[in-house]
Amino acid sequence: MTALRGVVLDEAAGVLRIGAGVTLSQLSEHPEVQRHFPSLSQSAGAVASPPIRNMGTIGGNVNLDTRCRYVNQTHFWREALGGGCLKSEGNVCHVVPGGRNCVAAMSSDNVPVLISLDATIVQAGPEGVRALPIEEYYKADGLAHTNAKPGEVTTELRVPLAKGPRRAQYVKWSVRKSIDFPLVSVALRFDLAEDEATIAAVKVVVGVLGSKPRTLGKLDEVVGKKLADPAVPRMVADAAYAQCKPLENVPYEAAYRRDMIRVYTRRAIESLAAQA
Repeated sequence: MTALRGVVLDEAAGVLRIGAGVTLSQLSEHPEVQRHFPSLSQSAGAVASPPIRNMGTIGGNVNLDTRCRYVNQTHFWREALGGGCLKSEGNVCHVVPGGRNCVAAMSSDNVPVLISLDATIVQAGPEGVRALPIEEYYKADGLAHTNAKPGEVTTELRVPLAKGPRRAQYVKWSVRKSIDFPLVSVALRFDLAEDEATIAAVKVVVGVLGSKPRTLGKLDEVVGKKLADPAVPRMVADAAYAQCKPLENVPYEAAYRRDMIRVYTRRAIESLAAQA
């Protein structure tokens, strides 16, 4: 097991092992992270402000609590709604009044990226140590959005190394460039063929929709195309727009945030193509 504050390149296992106690600043600036997983370096460096990144850890960020524009108000303000909200003291969700689950948003910058990279999360608790794909660690319940068992803590993250050429990027839209949580976020990963131009596989994960990120489906049509093909950014951006429907759970109108998903996805792919 990697030390809680260590980052180790385990070439035998084909993974980068990241201790849960590694700070976000350390993760963002670590040479092995920058070399193998630039999108993870980007997402860790995009969290809040330098003082917070110097103290906050990747283990804390992957277990970040959900938030909602309703529960993040004063008690007086919530009382005026009549019934409060599911997450605070009531039994009514003002985002989806007819819904049964809390849909508070999970706003971690790093989780969509770790999902896009097929990372594994390691948990230790009274029942022992277990590892599971980080995508399976989250569930669509804002009141309890992780599958952590009672008494468990996160000890390590394992990110598999790319087996060939890859282009990856993380982008987020927020009101301010620092401090703010993302209002939408997109993690993109393109695995390329040996020619370093043809798309062999693609994975796109969108955050700040609900209590867990969404992995896009129906992207097979871009496989086999060149990353530099002008049609690729439009095709993936349109798929993101069609499959992602933000809720009114964080500030700014959901319809506008949905438009930003398409805009930021397209821009990110165009940027990756230009870099290639």
